[in-house]
Amino acid sequence: MKKDFEPIRVGVIGGSGLYEMPEISQVEERTVETPFGKPSDAYILGTLAGRRVAFLPRHGRGHRLLPSELNFRANIYGFKLLGVERLLSAGAVGSMRESIRPLDVVLPDQYIDRTRGRASTFFGDGVVAHVSFAEPICPQLRSLLAEAARKVRARMHDGGTYLCMEGPAFSTRAESLLYRSWGVDVIGMTSLQEAKLAREAEICYATIALVTDYDCWHASEEQVSVEQILANLRLNAETASELLREAIGALPEERTCSCGTALRAAVITEPASIPEEARRRLAVLLESLPTSG
Repeated sequence: MKKDFEPIRVGVIGGSGLYEMPEISQVEERTVETPFGKPSDAYILGTLAGRRVAFLPRHGRGHRLLPSELNFRANIYGFKLLGVERLLSAGAVGSMRESIRPLDVVLPDQYIDRTRGRASTFFGDGVVAHVSFAEPICPQLRSLLAEAARKVRARMHDGGTYLCMEGPAFSTRAESLLYRSWGVDVIGMTSLQEAKLAREAEICYATIALVTDYDCWHASEEQVSVEQILANLRLNAETASELLREAIGALPEERTCSCGTALRAAVITEPASIPEEARRRLAVLLESLPTSG
């Protein structure tokens, strides 16, 4: 698909508390239409750490969208249309371990899905694809984030399992204790669908999990409250901005991971059997595939 603008290779998704990045210069807004509807907001295009980036507030400016209301497919497809190859995200999580304290940074490398009925794939309606998702986070991006976290002296945990729950209510205590028994490290409401869709779009993806609380399993801590989370979000936002700026400035020109070829052996449908409507809908994903068998 021919683009009438210079592609932007780096994307950032800001979660709760990170609705904008004042460090981005030469700013312009771009509204993107996708076959899956509207993204959460206009993309903010600009320069950060010497790289052109596209920033999207996950919940919209003013935090208008529940986790269950997010149009994950539109958000990721929009980044793909802009030319993004690497996508970094940040979002609030609860800790499921004593050793992971509020205001810590966790760089998850695994997920457990406890959402219900969210759209988590671009495929279907004429095209079948099964991407590999055993290692859901790009190892190159996570390594860069870990090094950046060390440089900005963040209290960082490199690796961990992120349980993605439906929300918007927080866990019951019984649920929280169950998840702890599974060996979960953090709990959040948004990152999993982004990771799945980014893999299908052949975009490298890694997330910064910003710890705001101990969920409700911790007997000596207060129950999770919005006030507590908002206070810690404000403190976490500065850390996240510093970490992202450092990581983006250190990005190498070339990708050395396999994320960029995730669809190579994933599309099962014979090329000649893919309906034209599906080809149009998934144009930026299927452009490298042959049009006939």
